[in-house]
Amino acid sequence: MTKSIESLKWRYATKNFDPDAALGESQLSLLTEAFNLTATSYGLQPCRMVVLRNKILQEKMMPMAYGQRQVLDAPAVLVFCTTSIDDRYVQRYFDLVQKVRSTSTEVLKPFQDQLEQKFTAMQKSEVDSWATNQAYISLGNLMTVCAQERIDSCPMEGFIPEKVDELLDLESKGLKSVLLMPVGYRKQDDVFAGMEKVRLPLADSVIFMDE
Repeated sequence: MTKSIESLKWRYATKNFDPDAALGESQLSLLTEAFNLTATSYGLQPCRMVVLRNKILQEKMMPMAYGQRQVLDAPAVLVFCTTSIDDRYVQRYFDLVQKVRSTSTEVLKPFQDQLEQKFTAMQKSEVDSWATNQAYISLGNLMTVCAQERIDSCPMEGFIPEKVDELLDLESKGLKSVLLMPVGYRKQDDVFAGMEKVRLPLADSVIFMDE
């Protein structure tokens, strides 16, 4: 069994975090860099991640997550957010491409024009949905990174985004929360840790179409 598969079998949606087990700065730095390196559609990175390490705010957040204690007990809560996409955002992206890759304006302009036209033609709800999909990609990537680093995590959709946005003053930053992921270390007596994973047989979940 490869290390990657072993890590995925070790991973589970942690229900009981050890409130006394802290995450080191190097581990949080690794997670933030992994988030920043996650692939996104067109490379636009329409997501931001808030790293919450404030027990007062975490305690206030817990009722907004329907009483789920992971939000309070975990040493950090990763808040995945979307940001608005407009022509200025697209322009900043292409300015960065030009700076990093020294690509000429002539080469970039057709692609930039195409993206600007695309997002102008989309309804705001469509753009929001697209950005939210990118947040899910980021969360999935970080779940795998956490497993490989033996950091416990719990992906969460069950919370009230509007309340969390207000608590963290996300609107002033142009952000909307869409997902939460407490990270830390499981309690040794968490009964869920030793449960067998319930998954379909590979033959039922994967379809091969060979020549």
